[in-house]
Amino acid sequence: YDKIDEYVAYLIENNYLNEERFACSFVRGKHNIKKWGKIRLINELKLRRISKYNIDTALKEITPENYFTTFNLLAEKQWESIKETNIQKKKRKFCDFFLNFFFNFPTR
Repeated sequence: YDKIDEYVAYLIENNYLNEERFACSFVRGKHNIKKWGKIRLINELKLRRISKYNIDTALKEITPENYFTTFNLLAEKQWESIKETNIQKKKRKFCDFFLNFFFNFPTR
């Protein structure tokens, strides 16, 4: 076990194992590629036992402009994809989608 501790210490000292770097990279990737919202990102990082400080730091990787641009693109795409002629039903389906999308808690 001494050798394992020695290797882990080396990795940490040389910045190979870095929780903050992981959290920042995770947030950037999941937001840019999978279009995850902040609540989903926070919950996923908490599942991975990332500290609150590092979660807060990682969320700063997403600018408010980028966040709202992503939201608008998703909203437009979703609105166009709903093939409902009744406007009230279409609005309901649209709202249900985003409630589920942004508040989708992981089930692990």
